[in-house]
Amino acid sequence: MEIDELRSRVRDVLPGIRKDLEDLVRIESVSADPARRAEVRRSAEAVKELFEAEGFATRIATAHDGSAPAVIAHRPGPAGTPTVLLYAHHDVQPEGDHDQWDSPPFEPTERGDRLYGRGAADDKAGIAAHLAAIRALGDDLPVGVTVFVEGEEEVGSETLPELLRQNKADLEADVIVIADSGNWDVGVPALTTSLRGLVRADVEVQTLDHSVHSGMWGGLVPDALMTLARLVATLHDDDGNVAIAGLVSTPAADVDYPEERLRAESGATEGVQWIGTGAAVERLWTKPSLSIIGLDAPKVAGSSNTLVPRAAARLSLRLAPGDDCKQAYQRLVEHLEKHVPWGAKLSVTFVDDGQPTQIDATGPAYDVARRAFTDAWEGTPPVDMGVGGSIPFIAEFLESFPEASVLVTGVEDPDTRAHGLNEGLHLAEFERVCLAESLLLARLAG
Repeated sequence: MEIDELRSRVRDVLPGIRKDLEDLVRIESVSADPARRAEVRRSAEAVKELFEAEGFATRIATAHDGSAPAVIAHRPGPAGTPTVLLYAHHDVQPEGDHDQWDSPPFEPTERGDRLYGRGAADDKAGIAAHLAAIRALGDDLPVGVTVFVEGEEEVGSETLPELLRQNKADLEADVIVIADSGNWDVGVPALTTSLRGLVRADVEVQTLDHSVHSGMWGGLVPDALMTLARLVATLHDDDGNVAIAGLVSTPAADVDYPEERLRAESGATEGVQWIGTGAAVERLWTKPSLSIIGLDAPKVAGSSNTLVPRAAARLSLRLAPGDDCKQAYQRLVEHLEKHVPWGAKLSVTFVDDGQPTQIDATGPAYDVARRAFTDAWEGTPPVDMGVGGSIPFIAEFLESFPEASVLVTGVEDPDTRAHGLNEGLHLAEFERVCLAESLLLARLAG
C-alpha cells in the first residue's frame, strides 16, 4: 500500500479515534484508588468493545483477585504471515488536586496543539494509536494482530507475570510493539532501547526512646533528624554522583541534549546547577541516580523544642541497564549500615523494585520500524533513546517471549507531563504515531 493512501486513511479515521480516546479519558480508571475499582473495570469493558467492533475475538483476563482487568483481543492474519502483539495500558495515575489543573482532569479539553486530560497520553493514546492503525488498514490488515491492554501498569504490574504465564499461548508473537514510551522531541521520533531499573527502600534512624528537651540535652544527644541528614548525605559524592559502591554505569547513545532543552523540560529553577559528572544523557539514562522522595519528620508549623527520637526517608534508587535490582538493594543496605553515624539504630525496609532493560534493537523488524518512522515523520529518522524512568514490565515481556522482536515506542513528547498536572497529548505528533504504526503493520508482512 502506498504511503499517501495510508496517510489519507489515517486522516479519515482520526475523528472517530479522537472521539473514542475522549470517551476513554472520561473514565476514571485510577488503579491506585480502591474506591475506583469499578471504573477500572468499566475502562476494560470499554476497550474490549472497541476492539470487538473491529472484528477481534476479545476477552477480559485477570489474575489473583481480579482487580486488574486486562483486555486480550486477536484477529488472525493471512496464512503464513507474522503475528504482532500491540501493548498499551488503560489504567491511569491519580490526578491530584483538580483545582491545580487548567481544565478538569477527566474532561478532555483541547487547548492550542494539545488534548489535555488524565490518560490523554499515558496511556489511553497508546490504545487509540493501535486502534487507528487497525482501522486505517481495515480489511487490508496483512498480519495477525493480538492486542494486550493491561489494567495495572500504574501500580507496578504485580499480576503481569501471572497473566503472561496463564495466557502465553494466546500472546505468542513475532513482534511486540509496546506503546508506553515517547519520542525524542516534537517532530523527532524515537525507539526506546534502554530503561533504568528501580529500587525503593525506607530508611529509619532512632537515637532516643522518647522525645526530650532540646535545650536540656542538645549538644550531647544526637537527634534523629540530624542523624538521618548526615546518613543521607553520604549517598552522593561532592559532585552529586551516587556514592554507593558496586553499582553499574554504562555508556549512553551518542545523542546531544541541548542545555536550553534541559532547562525548559526539567523545570529547574534559575541558577540551579546540574549534579553528577559525564554527558547529560548518561546521567539521565545509563548511570544510577538516587532521590529522596519522602520524609517522616515533624512539620515546621507546630514544632516544639524537643529532640526528635525517630526520622525516616524513602529512597528511590534508579539503576543503569546491566545492573540487577536485588544486588543493588544489598549494596544500598551495606552502604547505609557502614555510614550510619553516632551509633544510631538503623532500620532499612524494602518497598519494591524493577529490573532495568537493555534492548538489542537490531534485525529485520527494527529495520522496518525505522523506515516506517522516517516516512511518517517525512524524512526524520528515529533516535535510539534511553529513558531514565523505569517500565519493569518490559523485562517481563523480554523474558516471556525471548524470540520476539520488542519495539518500545509511544505517543509522549518532552512536554506531555505524564503523571503530572495538565497531562496533554500533542495532536500532530499523535497523527504521525498512528501513521507510523499503520506503516509498520503494513510492511511487517514482507
